[in-house]
Amino acid sequence: QVQLVESGGGSVQAGGSLRLSCAASGYTYSSNFMGWFRQAPGKEREGVAAIYTGGGSTYYADSVKGRFTISQDNAKNTVYLQMNSLKPEDTAMYYCAASLVVAGLTSSEYNYWGQGTQVTVSS
Repeated sequence: QVQLVESGGGSVQAGGSLRLSCAASGYTYSSNFMGWFRQAPGKEREGVAAIYTGGGSTYYADSVKGRFTISQDNAKNTVYLQMNSLKPEDTAMYYCAASLVVAGLTSSEYNYWGQGTQVTVSS
């Protein structure tokens, strides 16, 4: 049974930083895609960042480039999202997802999802 467990969300002021973690179990972590998505109330789910665990290639939404960094620890089957220079518009529920195919930031290509962790950025 695949499990993705996110942690690290919280409330920060604009300009602050948070680091999200996603621990994967029951899933062939290597040579697949893992991604972070977010959804704000009343908005569609948005791809934020993704990483190919086999080679480390990364993908980012334009809205977070230069501010967010996705990384991985293969020994721990864990993916991280370092979020710097946070803005109020980054406020959303953030979800970790895992894919068995080439996925990038396309949410429909992801097979497994975590329960989400809330990020709130105040101005």
